[in-house]
Amino acid sequence: MLVFLTGATGFIGSRIVPELLAAGHQVLGLTRSDAGARLLAAAGAEAHRGTLEDLDSLRAGAGRADAVIHAAFDHDFTNFLANCDKDRRVIEALGATLKGSERPLIITSGTGMGDAGLGEPATEDVFDATNRNPRVASEIAGNALLEAGVDVRVVRLPQVHDTVKQGLITLSIAIAREKNVAAYVGDGANRWPAAHVLDVAKLYRLVLEKGQKGARYNAVAEQGISAREIVEVVGAGLGMPVVSLSPEEAQTYFGWFAIFASMDLPASGTWTRGQLGWEPTGPDLIADLRRMDYSALVAAA
Repeated sequence: MLVFLTGATGFIGSRIVPELLAAGHQVLGLTRSDAGARLLAAAGAEAHRGTLEDLDSLRAGAGRADAVIHAAFDHDFTNFLANCDKDRRVIEALGATLKGSERPLIITSGTGMGDAGLGEPATEDVFDATNRNPRVASEIAGNALLEAGVDVRVVRLPQVHDTVKQGLITLSIAIAREKNVAAYVGDGANRWPAAHVLDVAKLYRLVLEKGQKGARYNAVAEQGISAREIVEVVGAGLGMPVVSLSPEEAQTYFGWFAIFASMDLPASGTWTRGQLGWEPTGPDLIADLRRMDYSALVAAA
């Protein structure tokens, strides 16, 4: 298949490209820059110039493709609400182009969308359109397209990691560098699920090849790692003290990130594994955090 891939030069997308090519697919990768076009060409993919803001460029890419994987997202979390709304518009534009065909559209969401609010791990069969996380807009848009006949499939992401990036944890490390202390909220028992970036890339391919219309898939290798365990490893790596903060202290320390720092978001990937035969093999989150070069991070700050 010729796959139009948004986010093709990003953290996850750049791993999806070789995963698809190795399986015999062709990749048309979205990029906004000459540098990105060169990277895609070097990897064996075709570059498609455009941006998430230029919906016509997205429609043109989707129009050429046999399938679309939408892996891009604007990760400026200080403008999270606006960026979630932008993601909604992108999904609507891609889906409108595929409407009336059997070509699949794989969109991206977060595992928190499967939280039933009962203290249990989030699962693939749960979706609450009233979820307070603005990222819910992506799946609402996907549902509307599904009702219109588009073959929409959803990949829900946890904290996706290697030894350089770890999702929201990367942001918490930046805050620790700024404050010269690593911190968690309360007893630090709140949990975040995780998966290695190469395992996540493999899952996108499996959803493309084996996924079902309307299904949601959790890219979860680890159900939940406690904030305290994460922060203790980060503190050791940075050579900083580790402290517990009250909710009030957390607001001052974390700022806009405070709402994320205290979330308890365990998630299960059991159903996904059974459906697709997905077996994560990458290092776990704590192993990657321990192998990080924190001196390089500090030097770059």
